[in-house]
Amino acid sequence: MSAFSYLILNSLDAAGNLAAEQVIFDTLPRGESCFLLWQNRSAVVIGRHQDALAEIDRAFVEENGIQLVRRISGGGAVYHDLGNLNYSVITEAQGSKAPDMALFCAPVLRLLRRLGVPAALSGRNDMTLNGQKFSGSAQHLYKGRVLHHGTLLIDSDLNMVTRALRVDPEKIRSKGLASVRSRVTNLRPFLPEEVDLPRFRELLLQELLAEHPGEELTLSREQLREIEALSESRYRSWDWTVGASPPCSLIRRQRFEGCGTVEARLQVEHGRIAALSFRGDFFSAEEPETLAERLLGLPLDREALSAALEQTEVSRFFLGLSEEQLFSLLFR
Repeated sequence: MSAFSYLILNSLDAAGNLAAEQVIFDTLPRGESCFLLWQNRSAVVIGRHQDALAEIDRAFVEENGIQLVRRISGGGAVYHDLGNLNYSVITEAQGSKAPDMALFCAPVLRLLRRLGVPAALSGRNDMTLNGQKFSGSAQHLYKGRVLHHGTLLIDSDLNMVTRALRVDPEKIRSKGLASVRSRVTNLRPFLPEEVDLPRFRELLLQELLAEHPGEELTLSREQLREIEALSESRYRSWDWTVGASPPCSLIRRQRFEGCGTVEARLQVEHGRIAALSFRGDFFSAEEPETLAERLLGLPLDREALSAALEQTEVSRFFLGLSEEQLFSLLFR
């Protein structure tokens, strides 16, 4: 690396942090490198090429106020909370056209081994301890520059990791890239007692600065304005987060007391309903196909569908079924 700078992001907002990362990536002078450390409140971050609907337990995510965002790099879905530390390296790609994960994971591995933690690089982009994953990495290459970012599970809620990313593979068939799932672990039980997450962050920054001395980066007012604008126009945008998903097929099936079994078969393209049909042993006063036609072309979004059904009595299409129960089926 050449001229080196670093920045600890103070925001805990996933959309804002991803926007900051991208603005720095886009505006950092050529030939310079930057190291970022940041954290998010409870969030699921999906890869650039993934289907948002296939990667999360949507009902659980919404019920628990978990933020959903899409990053610009590839790879799989990850869960972030305040027990997770994220790091980013922005630098010149030096002619490489393929991600070199080991190069950017090396400082983390050096620090861990110095702390007595026998961590190792595993597979295409993971760091593991005793065969359990504690870190995943992804990269974005553009015009000779590389953005490498990784997660570090220090003291994360592993139960939330499992539940937020839970997927039923038999009911989702997607053309997107399914996340690689493996057993995960936190680093905290293996670290020295005095090394909690804030201390680990300090030590990791020291590790980088020992090899690449540099100064703290100061963001300009123009960069701060760009970050705010980009967080709104892209990272908080439904079109980017869900609408950018590859086409996928979903099958939702549930039995409701007083109604029977209802099965919804959906084709979703760019986050919108391209095809929809209903099957089951329910009774109806009107053909469910009529209801399905009203929803075609709409975003697979609770607010949008609720508005479309505002003057519709759902129980006429599925006797004994309420609108809320229909939504519990579509968004389960």
